[in-house]
This record gives sequence, structure tokens and C-alpha cells, in this order.
Amino acid sequence: MNLPLDTERIAIIGPGRLGTAFAYKFGRENKKVIVYYHDVDVCKEINREHLNPRHLTDDLARRLGGMDRVPRLSPKVTATNDLERVVEENDFILLSVTMDRLPEILGRIEPILRRKSTNTCFISAIKGLTAVETTRRLVTPSHLIRSHFLKLKERYDIVSIGGPFFDVDVALGNPVCLTVAGPKRICGIVRREFIDVNRRELSSYYNFDVVGVEACGALKNIVANVKGLADCLDLGDSIPGTLFSRAGVEVRSISRILGGSFQAFQSQAGVGDMYVTLSSDASKNHRYGRFFYELFTGNSVETHLKVLRKIDGKPEGPNTILNVHKFLERRNMYSPIFHCAYKIFNESRSREEIREQILQAMQFDRRAREYIGPISRLLYRFFPNLWYRRHRGLLANP
Repeated sequence: MNLPLDTERIAIIGPGRLGTAFAYKFGRENKKVIVYYHDVDVCKEINREHLNPRHLTDDLARRLGGMDRVPRLSPKVTATNDLERVVEENDFILLSVTMDRLPEILGRIEPILRRKSTNTCFISAIKGLTAVETTRRLVTPSHLIRSHFLKLKERYDIVSIGGPFFDVDVALGNPVCLTVAGPKRICGIVRREFIDVNRRELSSYYNFDVVGVEACGALKNIVANVKGLADCLDLGDSIPGTLFSRAGVEVRSISRILGGSFQAFQSQAGVGDMYVTLSSDASKNHRYGRFFYELFTGNSVETHLKVLRKIDGKPEGPNTILNVHKFLERRNMYSPIFHCAYKIFNESRSREEIREQILQAMQFDRRAREYIGPISRLLYRFFPNLWYRRHRGLLANP
């Protein structure tokens, strides 16, 4: 990337809860922030009231004790529905859309990026995975961005942001420490100019493992869906520890197969992010699991739609469950907790079935050891895409 880049301004594509939270943060740092949203009426209201009329504002009001106590966005934060202007005028663009909307946005950005006279750094705060039918692979946000901009690789860089963080804390300036992953030089610029400006509010660690950070950020949402639901069952206080630890085994395995390292899960983007997402109702995905059980009708699609009406913003977990399930089935990969999640949120017909799925995943794992033996460690190192326990067949046996 040809320097210098303009670090005095930043664009945000996707002003949902997290995009709005970062608009608060960058505005406090006196950056010029332009927010892209397709709805011109929403843009007008953001510019007029300096509040997001659709996302985050109501939650801030509940937390702070009234709408009159909700902070306004900085006057330097403006909203527009002109995507071309957003891309052309900004060297740094924070992507905060859902994974299912990302391909459409990238398709619209690509011709603008091709014409643009300066280089661009995309900062991805997206936490999701998608399944590619043709290659039978799970794809992370950075993979998807690179595949869309394949012929423009000299024109942009990608930096990924990992947890642990909640949008409300970022918006209010509560202490948050997140993970920044990507090429070291451009990550240094992002950390210095946008993240670590006021370290009493927001600070960061650097991680080289982009795929691992992205995989952990996506997969922990599935575990949070299960944990939110399990909290509604009378299972005692011990089983959450098993869910957390055994889910870690599956997250590490899938992350390794996608091209990440085991190291990422041991970082704050792994265990740190998973801990807060599983333990706090501030997590949309934790709330999704709880609401799913409370509102369960016996029809998973009907229940899913009812739950979404109760949550501000779209939880990534349910869509990630579907994509991960496709991947596991094609590879015949043994992953009891993620298999359980698919069954619960897509096939269960009663609360009794849901409870039984949880027990099967937690108490009847076919693996009898907690550790990875020396032979398995060696095979994982040299054949990470081949060596894992199969769901069916010879390698399914303990």
C-alpha cells in the first residue's frame, strides 16, 4: 500500500449496533466519520438528531435511565446513502455488515475501488462464516473480501478486529481491549490512529493469525446460542464449564482446518471473546438462545422469526450454524456440540428433545481423553485438513 493514508477520517459501512458504537468512539476521537446506510430517511434522521433511530439507541436509553441521557453522536459523524462517495473519499473503511449481506456490498464496492485513485484499508468487524458450494469450504470474511477483489490485490489491505467487546461498552467509552489481526504494518497504523488513541477506553493487542481470530469470532456465537438455551434448563451449575471447554476443542479443530493455528483460541480473541459471549446477556447470541427456548412453538422457523423480532440487530449465530453444519456434513467431521446446535435450532419438535440434545452433546462425547496424544499432534501439524475424528466410519471409533 502506498502511504501516506488519510487517518483523519474513516467510513463505516453498516450502521447497526456495532457500526453505531464505533461511530460514537471515532467521533469522540475527533475523527471525521461518514456512515453509509441504504435508507435515505434513516440517514436524514441520524444527521438531524445525531442518534441512530433503528439500532442501539433504545438499549442505551434503558441502560442510562432515559432517552434524555443518551449521548449524541459527534457533529463530525454524518450519514449518507451515497456508497460511491463513501468509498472514494475514505482510505479507511470499517465493514460492520452481517456475513450474508457482505457479498452484495462487496459487489457494489468493487467497481468503485477499481476507479479509485488511492488505496484502501478495510477494517472488518464481521463475525461470521459462509459455506461455498463449489469448493466445499467454509469462508471467513477476509477470505470473502479477497475473493471479490482478486484482481485488485495491490489496491487494498484487510485488517480484522476480534473480541472481546460489546457494542454498548464501545459506545459508552467503557474500558474495552480488542484484537487486531492482519499485516503487521497496516495493523500498526490502525491500532495507533484509530484503536489506541485513548487507551482508557479502547486498546488492542496484535495477532498474526487472521483466520484463527475470524474463526473464533464466528464459532463462539454458535456456542453462545446453545449456552443461552441451556441456561433455561434445570441442569445445575456445573455443565456450563463442560460446554465451554468442549466447545473449545471443536473451535480449535475447525479453525485449524480453515487455515488458522491452535494459538488463536488461547488468545483473548478466542477464550476471552467466548467467555463474555457465553456469560453475558449483553450478547445477542446468548439472548437468541434464551428467547428460542422461551418462545419455542415446536416449529423452528416460526420460533426463529419470533425471536428476531425481540432482538435489536441480527445475531450471526443461527446463520453460522447452517453454514458450519454443511461443512461438517461434507467432511464427515465429528463435532458433537455444533451438531447439537444444528439439531436444536433447526429440527427439534419439543422442549424434551432440546434437553436431550444438550445431554447427548455434553455427557456422551465419544472422545474419552481431554488431551491430544503425540501421534495426533504430529498428524495435526502435517495434515491439518485430513486428521480429525470422523462422524461416521473407521475413524469415528474411540
